[in-house]
Amino acid sequence: MPDMLSVALPKGRLGEKVYGLFAAAGYDCPALLEPNRRLIFENPENGVRYFWVKPSDVAIYVERGAADIGVAGKDILLEKAPEVYELLDLGMGRCRMCVAGPRDFRDDAAHVLRVATKFPRIAREYYAAQSRPIDVIELHGSIELAPLVGLSDVIVDIVETGKTLEENGLTPLETVVPISARLIANKARYQFKSGEIRSLCGRIQEILNRKEQL
Repeated sequence: MPDMLSVALPKGRLGEKVYGLFAAAGYDCPALLEPNRRLIFENPENGVRYFWVKPSDVAIYVERGAADIGVAGKDILLEKAPEVYELLDLGMGRCRMCVAGPRDFRDDAAHVLRVATKFPRIAREYYAAQSRPIDVIELHGSIELAPLVGLSDVIVDIVETGKTLEENGLTPLETVVPISARLIANKARYQFKSGEIRSLCGRIQEILNRKEQL
């Protein structure tokens, strides 16, 4: 419905936390919490429509206008560079994008650095800023394995606790960028619904400010 604010939520624990934030801001939708396999939930009284989306796809739904707003990780925004407005840092899902490698690793500038990653754009831009030549090896799983078997020298990946790295004899070497969940908006929809979206942002910011003060 055009008069509803359409929100793309990332599936999983993060999405549940984000919904809690929206609900506290006055955009609750009780049906969303019911045990079922539905993907779309509406609350006409609050003028909101939610749907669950794979986290890596949220930015696509927002960019293409299927959703007015959504919540995506900063890693996705940097890697995919979607044409959206980034409105708020929600402070959820905090982690960091890191260069990691063996504990005894020493970078030899005389050789091209082999970098295994799921985030080729982020890796290239990071090392380009250092004028460091690299060979990007794009992988989609078990990134930590690459330096262990000699496929790469280092990896660029998201690090939360660092436990997986430690268990495989690796360690964070450099922080590329901090990562957290961001509220994003479709550029055209933001123009048409700027008042409502700004009001939502204001309410959410107030809640986040109160949490920081506790």
